[in-house]
Amino acid sequence: MDIDHLLSTTRAVRRKLDLDRPVEPEVVKECLNLALQAPTPGNVQAWRWLVVRDQDVKNRLGAIFREVGEAYLADRASAAPSRAQASGQHLIDVIERVPVFVIPVVAGRPAGNNAVDAAFYGGIFPAVWSFQLALRSRGLGSTLTTYHLAREAEAAQILGIPDGHTQVGLLPVAYTTVPDFKPAPRTPLSEVAFLDHWGTPLS
Repeated sequence: MDIDHLLSTTRAVRRKLDLDRPVEPEVVKECLNLALQAPTPGNVQAWRWLVVRDQDVKNRLGAIFREVGEAYLADRASAAPSRAQASGQHLIDVIERVPVFVIPVVAGRPAGNNAVDAAFYGGIFPAVWSFQLALRSRGLGSTLTTYHLAREAEAAQILGIPDGHTQVGLLPVAYTTVPDFKPAPRTPLSEVAFLDHWGTPLS
């Protein structure tokens, strides 16, 4: 796949996940191996990855996901665009049926200091995005979700994650029901990028 096309069409996939097609363990391993090539501050490689296939575990995590997600969407129902609302609700409705969950974890806990935490989360999110790009290049989709983090300790107990580790999301992983995606509408670069000083248009 052309790199520019890959970068401009890797979507947050919710409604177009194929819930019935199995995801081979090998393809997840391939994508995670590519993710491990992402940059990491100080080369500490503090990332950990939990791949969840067991249906009982998915059911228990899915119950947390649904409860938190439905409360979140209900609270924002009047402000959210209807299409985004429907997409989010669909994933909530089918979450346990997604073939694979991948949960990125960082060894350590955030410090509550912006500079320190930027490096903390910056140590895994480039790898998460690399993982998602690798999935896309192989015909799979995903989206970075954070609903279950509202009850992170409960999820950690379900998953056996030891103290001192931080979950940063949950990626539902599946093949997609369509062969390709289009670039999304975005605010023009001229409105979001500045030169030298805030508000000075980038020319």
